[in-house]
Amino acid sequence: MFICSKNKWRSPTAEKIFHHFNGYDVRSAGTEDGARVKVTNGHIGWADLIFVIEKKHARRLQVKFGSMLNGKRIWNLDIPDDYGYMDEDLIEILKS
Repeated sequence: MFICSKNKWRSPTAEKIFHHFNGYDVRSAGTEDGARVKVTNGHIGWADLIFVIEKKHARRLQVKFGSMLNGKRIWNLDIPDDYGYMDEDLIEILKS
């Protein structure tokens, strides 16, 4: 599961490039109201791994989902909001 703010640029790019990568099922969502797809309890329950694009996304998940995150592995990718959807530089960062 890839999580950013509005689910418009960074997390959908990650979902697109890693879709079925090595057999993984990948989804993306956003933490803010108005996100294209807003993260839900169902997303958190479904995810084995959660990749947040920025540290603030992990904090927002902790506030909203608290104990549902127990046992979940959360990785901060630390990617600034400087990229558009499928930006070549963003893709390189995500792949690295």
